[in-house]
Amino acid sequence: MKFRTPLTRARGLGSAKSGTTHWWMQRVTAAALIPLSYWLIKLIDLGASAPYAETQAWLAAPLNMVGVLAFIAAAFYHAGLGLRVVIEDYVGHEGCKIVSIWLVNLALVLLALTALLAVFRSIQVG
Repeated sequence: MKFRTPLTRARGLGSAKSGTTHWWMQRVTAAALIPLSYWLIKLIDLGASAPYAETQAWLAAPLNMVGVLAFIAAAFYHAGLGLRVVIEDYVGHEGCKIVSIWLVNLALVLLALTALLAVFRSIQVG
């Protein structure tokens, strides 16, 4: 029979101090993606229905450029936060967990840079 209190059993198991920031950032980026989705929908609509020059001119406008860039940044950051939680919850081995998180972060950074480069190159081609 063990006479330890729940507090003494929990001591030394780590701290949950960083979880609050992670949780809030997921919610903030999710909320930010709602209005920022306007620019994605508009860009997809223009890309499908308008001539390339019109789409390029729309994207070159400062407000539209900032909206698309903000969407890209928020979307990839939000995806990184979500995938980190999935990896932490479902990958058992600590070494595999760390490597997986690093690989996912690297892939997301490369994809985000590719998306940003595509946006910048599309307005320079004209």
